[in-house]
Amino acid sequence: MATPSERLDQLGITLPAVPAPAGSYISARRSGSLVFTAGQVPLVDGKPAALGKVGAEISIEEASALARICALNALAAVDALVGIDAVAGVVKVVGFVASAPGFTDQPKVINGASDLLGEIFGDAGRHARSAVGVAELPLGVPVEVEVVVELAGS
Repeated sequence: MATPSERLDQLGITLPAVPAPAGSYISARRSGSLVFTAGQVPLVDGKPAALGKVGAEISIEEASALARICALNALAAVDALVGIDAVAGVVKVVGFVASAPGFTDQPKVINGASDLLGEIFGDAGRHARSAVGVAELPLGVPVEVEVVVELAGS
């Protein structure tokens, strides 16, 4: 099995620079054998990739692609803290979806993050998950994702 960094290369994915925290927190923190990321929004080059609510201005497909960006930003935070190849597997993903009234397909949106983690980590990317609809998210973005990973050899 390829290492996570080899798998990223095979997929043609480059981890982005870690987005600067928007408040009084850090992007990732290790506790024992786990690394917890802060909620990551779909920033690309420091700017939101999209604004709006899913089910209104943003389609499920667009939001799923944005969840993928959030997961990449979370992995960048993990990589900066411990190195991506130190990850043995993904434990949990929590996704928040800024939802228009009546929108109930939050799991389909967060599949964008979950599918990416599966592509990179294979079976070790299978995880527990929550997909939560919310009224608003920071900066007006449609999606935010947190990731918890377990480290190898810990």
